[in-house]
Amino acid sequence: MNSYGNRFRISMFGESHGELIGAVMDGVPAGIPLCAEDFVADLSRRKSGGKGTTPRIESDMPHIVSGVFDGYTTGAPLAVVFRNGNTISKDYSQFRAIPRPGHADFTADVKFRSFNDIRGGGHFSGRLTLILVAAGTVAKKIASDVSFNASIKQIGGSDNPAEWDGIISDAMEEGDSVGGIIECVCNGVPAGLGEPFFNSLESEIAHLAFSIPGVRGIEFGDGFSSAAMKGSQHNDCFTNAAGDTATNGAGGINGGISNGNPVVFRIAVKPTSSISKIQHTFNFESGEMEDFSVKGRHDACIALRCPVIVEAIAAIALAQHIR
Repeated sequence: MNSYGNRFRISMFGESHGELIGAVMDGVPAGIPLCAEDFVADLSRRKSGGKGTTPRIESDMPHIVSGVFDGYTTGAPLAVVFRNGNTISKDYSQFRAIPRPGHADFTADVKFRSFNDIRGGGHFSGRLTLILVAAGTVAKKIASDVSFNASIKQIGGSDNPAEWDGIISDAMEEGDSVGGIIECVCNGVPAGLGEPFFNSLESEIAHLAFSIPGVRGIEFGDGFSSAAMKGSQHNDCFTNAAGDTATNGAGGINGGISNGNPVVFRIAVKPTSSISKIQHTFNFESGEMEDFSVKGRHDACIALRCPVIVEAIAAIALAQHIR
């Protein structure tokens, strides 16, 4: 469904080219200072316009509809909406007949019997990550003792930042796209957060990570490399009675519960599905295979705009447990 969480519950709505998108957040404690300007810093980090990002520019101005009075949250459901303005919907009319390879066009069409709004990807668009960032702004206030720092670690298979500009330029010149890896470090997470088994802290974070369009994988601490380690290499030995450890191979979580170390995880973001490079795919109207090129305005590397979104989902996950 389109809702997540229990103690801090988010319900999101809207489509990429609809009138507006937004979220209703329930379980927000009363007395938190909040105004529209509080959202601006993180929303600006997600904005497009830089090299490798879509030329679609929106104001992304938040409108707080309810849940705030005299500059403080009231404890009632908090509703925030964003209007869509810079839309060019004609670019998407062809995707009923020829769904974009790698995109949700086909699966959404099947599930919703062709009634779904296909403009701009509709409800499946990366545009809706704006809602996650907005919810993350509120969640960071709830988890105010934790600092969140996400950054790009890899673009197009390279972990050398000096090469990223060239990799993105080459992909754009070819009408193609590239993916990346984002790492998030959460400092100040107290020990004891998480509810095994099905609401373990990893489960909460992973659940939300896959709500970000284009995410294909997640790992914590040593992650997949731990499969090639010995226990003596991966184990985090204790150094004192406070529970401090010499290493953090577990990424701050043992048994689904935070252990007091920084929570560290990485996500893999796929290359953007919408590319102008010619692909050979099926036309569902003609019943024939044909060459296909995606027109319109799309990111060449969606990973570039993901760090703040990753911070947001980490904050939302922790807000389920911190009070």
